[in-house]
Amino acid sequence: MIKFRIKISNYACHGINWEAYHELSYFLNLTRFREKDRKAFDRVLNIMNDADTQFSLNRLSWLLEKYYGKQVVVLLDEYGTPMREAWVKGYWDELSGFFRGLFHAMFKTNRHLERAVITGITQTSRESVFSDLNNLKVVTTISGKKYETVFGFTENAVLSALEEFGLSEEKQRVKVWYDGFTSEKCPHIYNPWSILNFLDE
Repeated sequence: MIKFRIKISNYACHGINWEAYHELSYFLNLTRFREKDRKAFDRVLNIMNDADTQFSLNRLSWLLEKYYGKQVVVLLDEYGTPMREAWVKGYWDELSGFFRGLFHAMFKTNRHLERAVITGITQTSRESVFSDLNNLKVVTTISGKKYETVFGFTENAVLSALEEFGLSEEKQRVKVWYDGFTSEKCPHIYNPWSILNFLDE
C-alpha cells in the first residue's frame, strides 16, 4: 500500500508529502513512459502551483494504473479534520476552494479510480467540498442493517477477544467503559480503538 499525505497549513496547501512520488520515480525508467510523462511527474517533485497539487493524486493514480495494470482504490481518512481547523482559524474559503479542485480531480474526473472510501465525522452535503460529486453513498451509524456492524466491534467479537486474552472476568467493566454505539440490530457496538488498547495494556 502506498501512503500519500497532503500537508495542510494556513491559507493554502503548500505541498504534498513527496515520499510517494520519490518512491515511484523508478517507474519512469520504463519505455512505456514518454518524455512528457516524465515532465509532468517532475513538476510534482519540484515547485508546483495549486493546480499541479490538486491534480497530483490523479496523476499518481494514472502512474500506478499504467505500471500495475489495475485501477486504484483511494482511502481518504478523517477528511473533515483540516476543514474544521480552517473554519476555526479563519481560512475556510481558501481551503474549501482548494479541496473542491482536489476532490474534483481525484474523484470526479479520475479515469484511473476503481473506488474510494472517505471517512470522517463531518457530514457530507451539497454545500460542502463534495458538492461537485453526484455519486456519493453516505453511510452513517443509522444507515440500516447492511452497515450497522462496521462502526465498531460487536459484543460477541469483544467477548471472544477477552476470552482469548484470558480477560473474561473483565466483561462488565469493558461493557461499562467501551460499549459506546447502538443500532437496531446490534444494541452493543464497542469502540475499536479503546478495545484494542485495553487488550494491549
